[in-house]
Amino acid sequence: MLAEEHHPVSVVVERRPATSPWQDHVWCPVAVLPGETTAAPWTVLRETAALTAFIAGRATVSFFSSETPNYKANLETGAPVLWVVLRRCEAAPGMSLVAVLADPGEAEAMITAGEDVIETVPMPGQIREALEDFVAAHHVERGFHKRKRDRADPESLGIRRRVGRDG
Repeated sequence: MLAEEHHPVSVVVERRPATSPWQDHVWCPVAVLPGETTAAPWTVLRETAALTAFIAGRATVSFFSSETPNYKANLETGAPVLWVVLRRCEAAPGMSLVAVLADPGEAEAMITAGEDVIETVPMPGQIREALEDFVAAHHVERGFHKRKRDRADPESLGIRRRVGRDG
């Protein structure tokens, strides 16, 4: 049976002026805070001429026992991270919070899938401890198993007679 855990988090995002002539600003996730915020999504935290910081909203970081090798690799880097996924939308301020991920494989799949803004932020200590406990409880080391090729069937390599109208 597969085990899973879900941890509520809040995400802080900044909108900064772009240095590119093709866009006015860039979106940059800067922090994930453990627990849910009471602030409404996209509440302005601070605003200066250089940037605007928002509480982008609430999300859930989910752990699944089938993904423990990926979580373990993330933890073993010494500086584990979470991936924050933002997506352009029509509603103000122009972005929506899609997900917060602890699995590098899942984040990579989302990177190749489209034009989402996907950035890493440091994993908060409380989430790191929960992930370490989850990996310790559910990780099963699987050895490398090299597959052997199927042996060729000599009969399949022979000349075949063509089957058709004339045949």
